[in-house]
Amino acid sequence: MSPYWVMMGIILILTPFTCWVFTLGRKDTRMPLNNVFQKIHENRYYLHILGYMVIIRWKALTDDLNEPMKIRTGNWTDYIYALEGDATLWVQKTFENAILTEFLNFHYLFIYLFLIYITTVYFAYVGERDMTDKVTLNYLLIYAIAVPYYLFFNVEVTSSWIPGMKALLYHDGWYTVFYASHDPLDNAVPSLHVAIPFGMILLNWLHCKEKKIRMRDWAHWPYHLFIVINTILFIFTIAYLGIHWFVDIPLGMLVGAIGALFIHHIQPRLRNNHGKLFEGVDKKKVKNHFIWEGAITILMLFLVIGAVSYQSDNVDERVSMRLGGGDSTYEILTPLQYGEEVTTKIKNWDDDLELEIVLLWVDESVRYMDEGVIDWEEMSKNHTTTSIGPGEELEIITSDEKFWHLIILHNDAEDVDDVIEIRILNDYSPTRADNLNDWVDDQITKSLIMSIPSMWITGFVVYRIARLKFAGKSIIDSTPSHLWEEE
Repeated sequence: MSPYWVMMGIILILTPFTCWVFTLGRKDTRMPLNNVFQKIHENRYYLHILGYMVIIRWKALTDDLNEPMKIRTGNWTDYIYALEGDATLWVQKTFENAILTEFLNFHYLFIYLFLIYITTVYFAYVGERDMTDKVTLNYLLIYAIAVPYYLFFNVEVTSSWIPGMKALLYHDGWYTVFYASHDPLDNAVPSLHVAIPFGMILLNWLHCKEKKIRMRDWAHWPYHLFIVINTILFIFTIAYLGIHWFVDIPLGMLVGAIGALFIHHIQPRLRNNHGKLFEGVDKKKVKNHFIWEGAITILMLFLVIGAVSYQSDNVDERVSMRLGGGDSTYEILTPLQYGEEVTTKIKNWDDDLELEIVLLWVDESVRYMDEGVIDWEEMSKNHTTTSIGPGEELEIITSDEKFWHLIILHNDAEDVDDVIEIRILNDYSPTRADNLNDWVDDQITKSLIMSIPSMWITGFVVYRIARLKFAGKSIIDSTPSHLWEEE
């Protein structure tokens, strides 16, 4: 059974059970089943469903841009590693256990997705219209906020960089196909497994704080605690499974906080809680918003362009992955359209050690991966192996249409400290493209355009907090500024 159908099964089984459990003793809050469609219409919940469909498409667009751009944007993993070293490796080696690994693999994928979905359903079920709006927007907008960081500040997962670190999630047959086709493995910073649930936690807190409700007295405190417990578990999981760095945790919280504050302050406007949508808006306010939020957006835009320029000048010298003795990892090649091809250049930076590789379809890799380990010996018996000598570079051209491919990379040295540094560059430019640089420039331009909403949201939050502080108000006050003047 595929991960997709497991997810559907979890949704069908656990959704009614979860809603029932967290409303025990509060039957009066439950939405009558014969009133569901009326409430969906009254509260415009159909827009929430549309929003989920939009963000799926939005993510697909960003994923399509991510891989082709890496030939120019490189990655920043060496800076992160210099900052925290092997800290996550200690976590994995200290707690590694087969049962724990199976549980956390399941929790990381399925409970994370379920939590996002069920939180919207739960708040709709108990009649919390505003919270339904907010947690739905939380999922949609945090993905949007993360776009520039994922596209322009690529960071490899820890298991592709730290010698001896196992990819307990990605190198586990049943999960491998799913993640290879959904996760580029270099979107490590920030962690959305932290950002999205932390955004939910902060939205709950902001809601209660503004309503002057003590958190423990809130009717939905048990469900809030459910989110908190799962968030703590996510934080441990991302370090343990060989996925994220520790720095991803505070950065994920920062992204979650930006999203939560934006949603908390904009949702009352969208629902016309304080009059018409544009009530109190005048030319002066529009001008001030444009200047200050625009200035922050432009500043962030120039920072990203500067980062791209820096990486472009140094991309040929940047390490993409590091393998200790006995380690294996893989590079993902995304599916091609008919008549297209991808050229992969793999450079072995080591002066003494040979790098071994195998190219195969993702589906073929499943039987060689288990509990974070790639069975290189068995794989090399059944597939053509190519060696890249010390200081040498190999070029591979792949043209199979509609297939996900993996380039399996292996360091056959016995000592984990015998590390091979590898550079991988994939040229996805269409064969019809006249100039590679012009084509990549087009991809970067599209990515910058898709990053503007994230930058503007950040600018809005900064400007909103500054205005509230200047007016002597708390950052939790979501009332529009024209009402401040009336007060």
